[in-house]
Amino acid sequence: MPEFALNLPAIFWTSFLVCFSGALAPGPMLVLVVRESVRHGLVAGPLVSTGHAALELLVVGLLLLGLGQWLQAPIVAAVIGIVGGLFLLWMAWGTVRASGEFPLGAPKSHPRPQQSRLGPVVGGVLASLSNPYWFIWWITVGLVFLTRSLPLGLLGVGAFYLGHILGDYAWYTLVSTAIASGRRVMGPKVYRGILLACAIFLAGLGGYFLFSGVWRLSSG
Repeated sequence: MPEFALNLPAIFWTSFLVCFSGALAPGPMLVLVVRESVRHGLVAGPLVSTGHAALELLVVGLLLLGLGQWLQAPIVAAVIGIVGGLFLLWMAWGTVRASGEFPLGAPKSHPRPQQSRLGPVVGGVLASLSNPYWFIWWITVGLVFLTRSLPLGLLGVGAFYLGHILGDYAWYTLVSTAIASGRRVMGPKVYRGILLACAIFLAGLGGYFLFSGVWRLSSG
């Protein structure tokens, strides 16, 4: 089975689109951005994203320091691909289900992040740590992207990380701008369309990772 071309633009854009798709889902980060936008204006989105990005930079560094060579082993990459592919398919299904709800209200199923009074940046760290979904993402999909980025060294990992955090910055800046301006710059129909497009992308990428992992495993 052919692999994705290992080049920086491919790593960057797939990382961006996967992250953007995940950021659209309601959760503690969205609740925090909505709340802080009322208090701090349109800068709340970038500030919350900065705290989130700093925590994820630490995660990437820890993974590389302890798992870099191990992640490149064919059997490990195959297993990670299968698990990550299944998780992406689950994300796609959840995205389709979420497309029926416009997200700018606080979802009842998620607790409100605590201690956001410490500032939007610190709040971004706390909101990330309060979300079990964030941990699951990094031990599944995040590891898949690291295994695909490592052959290009630090440039590949940098492209993955930059694409990943820019997805968060793009979405949460749009949300904070909409809240601060007092206008609905994105209606429910537009949002649903974006979610469904993201679901299709996630399903395609998840299917590729799954079958690629199975193919690697069967090839020994």
